[in-house]
Amino acid sequence: MSQAIGNTALAYARSWHLVDARQRVLGRLATGVATTLMGKHKPIYDPASDCGDYVVVINAKDVVVTGKKGQQKLYRHHTGFPGGLKEINFDDMMEKDATSAVRKAVSGMLPKNRLRDVRLERLLIFEGADHPYESNIFKQYGQEESPKQ
Repeated sequence: MSQAIGNTALAYARSWHLVDARQRVLGRLATGVATTLMGKHKPIYDPASDCGDYVVVINAKDVVVTGKKGQQKLYRHHTGFPGGLKEINFDDMMEKDATSAVRKAVSGMLPKNRLRDVRLERLLIFEGADHPYESNIFKQYGQEESPKQ
């Protein structure tokens, strides 16, 4: 008798995960989100196939970093013109756009291959607690479960 799971609809279904980033360390948050985007938590995981789930990250403005990374961590990009190297530190990036800091951290945790952009499309980041995907959420991480009355 075979122990293989096979091509079941349940194994290949893309579920939705909600992650609350309030008071979570950026690097540890990014590794967990990247693992879910890749699908490593599923029994059908294959590095060459795209079998990951959707991830909704809320409260991105409340994510924290340890030590002096707020002042010392630099994000660099080049404009393409001579002398066009631009730098911005973590604190300024969080003031400008908190979602981009989380997106860059998760992007750095994903493998550098042609599936990276496809996986990042399933990452939905919101600065506050409001998001339009309440009905889709299957699992929640980092939130206190409120008792139903």
